[in-house]
Amino acid sequence: MSRLAGMGGRLYRGEKSFNIIGNRRRWYALSLLVVILSGVSLGVQGLHLGIEFKGGSQFQITAPGATIPQGQKAVSDAGITSESIVQMIGTNKIKITTGSLTNAQNDAIEASIAKTFNVSVSNINVLSIGPSWGKDITHKAIQALIGFLLVVMLYLALAFEPKMAAAAIIAVMHDVFITVGIYALVGFDVTPATVIGFLTILGYSLYDTVVVFDKVRENTKTITSSGKQTYSQAANLAVNQTLVRSFNTSLIALLPVASILFVGAGILGAGTLKDLSLALFIGLTTGTYSSIFVATPILATLREREPAMKSLAKRVAQRGASAIGTSGVAVDEADKDYTGIVTSTHSKDGHERGPRNQPKRRTRRR
Repeated sequence: MSRLAGMGGRLYRGEKSFNIIGNRRRWYALSLLVVILSGVSLGVQGLHLGIEFKGGSQFQITAPGATIPQGQKAVSDAGITSESIVQMIGTNKIKITTGSLTNAQNDAIEASIAKTFNVSVSNINVLSIGPSWGKDITHKAIQALIGFLLVVMLYLALAFEPKMAAAAIIAVMHDVFITVGIYALVGFDVTPATVIGFLTILGYSLYDTVVVFDKVRENTKTITSSGKQTYSQAANLAVNQTLVRSFNTSLIALLPVASILFVGAGILGAGTLKDLSLALFIGLTTGTYSSIFVATPILATLREREPAMKSLAKRVAQRGASAIGTSGVAVDEADKDYTGIVTSTHSKDGHERGPRNQPKRRTRRR
């Protein structure tokens, strides 16, 4: 941990720097690849909507030694021909989900489950939701998501600047799309707990992005008047200065979520925790990545297209060229870090200059 703290101090002071903004095309390519894979997953498998969204009936019982084939047999014995899903929750609990059923079909499947698992009908937990109620919940979830994005975009535009708001929203949509694609690939049911998880990761992703953008704004406040750095260089310094903080915050947030996902859902078999924790785990990971490798590079790309920033880049380049011409020393790009600090010098003929290569002064004899 002491080494990590020391690394954070060097990154903050600019003594060490990772060229994140300069390698933006790599991050764009990686994000595009993951987005394409998520789109393919959504197109091929699609989302498995829970009965809360599409309507249906759910039967849940606790029976020692229960198996999935027994649940499938109970559904077929009841004469239910519609699509049904049988899932194990833990070791002794089984859940059977079907489409919308009539009262007669509902009674038939209850009797078949009681006979197959040798339990009383009163011990079967039944949940029935009509399709109209499910559609209403779906519309409300979509409206909540759209309203959330609009309010956040307005706040960021007022608190920071419109281009920061645009970059943050692009990063958020990037996180949501990837999370939904992985959710479709895994095949978990989309429940109201999943929607809550999506909204939670939106807030976390924006929080991390705002922290980075606040440092970017601080570093670029007087950049045009000083003319020492381009916007991309100042933004890259801001990302490096907040890199360790983002890593530590994300790690602390992921540890309890991982325990909920792998212990609560995997070992204890809590179905609701599984829906919520998977969305949080994926969303927190992609949110941390996007705030550093997507949002800030997009912001730098948008700002570098402005006439003032183009003029600034020319002045910085001219200053570097004039410094080379005055000193007669060519500074290679590999010999300076991203903040423009020269780490080694070379002469025009390519030989390294140093104290040993300087002419020695002859001393006079008295």
